[in-house]
Amino acid sequence: MKIAPLIPQLFRATLLVSAVAVLPVATSGLSAVDTRTSHEFDKLFTIYQIVKDNYVDQVSDDKLLKGAIDGMLASLDPHSNYLDGQSLQRLETMIDGKYTGLGLSVVEDDGAVKIVSPFKGSPAEKAGLKAGDYITHLDGVLYYERDLDEAVSKMRGEAGSSIRLTIFRPGRDAPFDVTVTRGVIELEPVTWEFKDNVGVISVNEFSRDVGNDVNNAISDLKKQAAVKGGKLTGLVLDLRSNPGGSLDEAVALSDLFLDHGDIVSQRGRNANENQFYRAESVFKGDVAKGLPVVVLVDAGSASASEIVAGALQDQHRAVIMGERTFGKGSVQSFLPLDQNSAIKITTARYYTPSGHSVQEGGIAPDIKVPQLSDPDARARAERAVRESDLRGHLINEAALKDKDLETDKQDDPRFKVTAAELEKQGIKDFQLHYAISTLQRTAGKPALAAVSKN
Repeated sequence: MKIAPLIPQLFRATLLVSAVAVLPVATSGLSAVDTRTSHEFDKLFTIYQIVKDNYVDQVSDDKLLKGAIDGMLASLDPHSNYLDGQSLQRLETMIDGKYTGLGLSVVEDDGAVKIVSPFKGSPAEKAGLKAGDYITHLDGVLYYERDLDEAVSKMRGEAGSSIRLTIFRPGRDAPFDVTVTRGVIELEPVTWEFKDNVGVISVNEFSRDVGNDVNNAISDLKKQAAVKGGKLTGLVLDLRSNPGGSLDEAVALSDLFLDHGDIVSQRGRNANENQFYRAESVFKGDVAKGLPVVVLVDAGSASASEIVAGALQDQHRAVIMGERTFGKGSVQSFLPLDQNSAIKITTARYYTPSGHSVQEGGIAPDIKVPQLSDPDARARAERAVRESDLRGHLINEAALKDKDLETDKQDDPRFKVTAAELEKQGIKDFQLHYAISTLQRTAGKPALAAVSKN
């Protein structure tokens, strides 16, 4: 089976790649409609009336109005959209939720359902589903160019029940079926483990209290090290496949490791509305007390993840390792309209402390490390969808060199080991293994951030 051409369409589940702020609805400018605009609204109403009177089937007002709103916001950029019903409920679940289902973040890509990432420990992850997989059929029914919310609803259901997914995976010759048993999904934004005297903290999304959760993780890791008679020699902050979330939580997480300086700036249309977020030592300075930090990123690390990576990179507090990030440098504001509807609209661009915009180009790692332990990773990387691939994306104000972005798809001559060889060595996650090994090699040295770029 072939899904071609895989040209990215507008993301329906744009919370997955958003830094989101919640703002009240501004009404002061709603009456500022000039004569020309008023004429265009007359045209819109005329078209509405023509459709109502002449379309082959009767069409409800709700359908036509929703279509007009969707079209208006979709004409702006891929991350501005109208939310109601299931789409609004899904956004709220991503922020707060607990539900029964498979544990997947999905988007619509060229009419197909594409997996952004399976949640760690979820039924989907245990079944072997991977970021970049395409779900073509659910229980044998083709889901192509259908409403994404319909597919999401089909995948949810009672815990213990099963569903058969047909998967198209770039790099594989043919699609294959995977049966997944639904479970109770409790979204865990932060998980951690103590491994070889290194603390590994995985931040899966930027929902509420992520900053506090990571602070607690660091405290627990120090206790684990003491109990085991060892010493915490470094931290890996794993932001791979983290699609973003709350801007405030990205700032809070960055503040954990910084005792001064800028974190990110948010610049909108009006200069007097620009905001600068600085380290405020909310957590009483660098809670890691100067421990070396490696931040792991990949093509699925977006928006809020890029804010953290950019801040720690520019402030020389961490080494960024892995692959170039998604490249989403815009901020969306969530504006409720009533209890059942809202809009999410792009209101600003954000910039790292050095003034760099990650829009389109993303964050380039200090040390580029491919995921060699995954035999399909290379094929998926060649088909990876980033911000620069999205139709209608905002253009970076600084010119980007295509040749620099193309290097992401080239083999790295430093790494010749195969996935099969790594499996024999018991290495299931090469990027994480390389990060831990780097920290162990530099244990006791003054500044890991001084590692030269590769």
